[in-house]
Amino acid sequence: MTKILKHRLFWPAAALVSLLAVNIIANQSFARITMRDGQLYGALIDILRQSAPLMLVALGMTLVIATRGIDLSVGAIMAVSGAVALTIIDSSPSPGSLGTVAVAVVVALLVSLVLGAWNGFLVSVLGIQPIIATLVLMLAGRGVALLITGGAITTVNSAPLKFIASGYLFILPFAFFISVAAIATVGLLERRTALGVLTEAVGINPEASRLAGVRARGIKWSAYVASGLLAGIAGVIYASNISAADANAAGFLIELYAILAVVLGGTSLMGGKFSIAGTVIGVLTVQTLGSTILFFGVPSAQSPVVFAAVVILVVLLQSDLVHRTAKRVWSQVRAEFTSSNQQDTEVAS
Repeated sequence: MTKILKHRLFWPAAALVSLLAVNIIANQSFARITMRDGQLYGALIDILRQSAPLMLVALGMTLVIATRGIDLSVGAIMAVSGAVALTIIDSSPSPGSLGTVAVAVVVALLVSLVLGAWNGFLVSVLGIQPIIATLVLMLAGRGVALLITGGAITTVNSAPLKFIASGYLFILPFAFFISVAAIATVGLLERRTALGVLTEAVGINPEASRLAGVRARGIKWSAYVASGLLAGIAGVIYASNISAADANAAGFLIELYAILAVVLGGTSLMGGKFSIAGTVIGVLTVQTLGSTILFFGVPSAQSPVVFAAVVILVVLLQSDLVHRTAKRVWSQVRAEFTSSNQQDTEVAS
């Protein structure tokens, strides 16, 4: 039992399970899943579908944070990706064509990859601090997206595009399969090859890893490239969900929620050891919490306060200091209880 309690994923998983339990107790229909026309529907299915963009961004953020960096530009990259894809589709004579949508998505992802490579170049080659390097694109990216769309919200009517966010594959949302594919790909590359070990080595001690022969520059660069590419995919999903490219709303504050999900999953902002599974749990926790706040009818102006309070509680539950304090208090209480029982026994005898 003690070994389970000490596992790095125990408290993140416990927080998610507790949050799900609160929802089920408050609303018994929360866990109800129904099938209509061969497709699954329900609150839990909605959480899986809606968490896809955040899941993709958080996976990329995990890799960047593992290298002792940060990427504040993911929201802006989402905006640029959606703007590029929707502009190509809107200017095409056949916006409903699968080929047109495929070309638009590929071009959008290539642009996102280039933007991620730009961030990596600033950080790994020029040696600019990650928070400053990515802040440049964070501020300029939405302006670039507005230039691409001509300062307006570009809307399209395209069934193949809509399918990306709202369509179903077999019985589950297609967006869910995209996030699963991303999780599997990142997990295989980082945990089944030497890349994960090298990434952690760079994050723990960049100079020592360089002296040991690790190409720290390439590892950092690849992390930002991956973050940009995953953010680009998230941008396409967001644009597909609303069938529009909104440069101001796309990915708004998602970088903060992604960092929060990564931290809730047990990855340290100091770099080094990271957890893909923890990030997945963190994303589901954040998404479930958002759905919970909406269910309880909390006004939008007050929802950030409730969100922050719950997050603080979850973080405290994961704190080593809180664990040590609770263990010490419990030991004292148990010792006093044992001593009291012994005295009662002696008096009785």
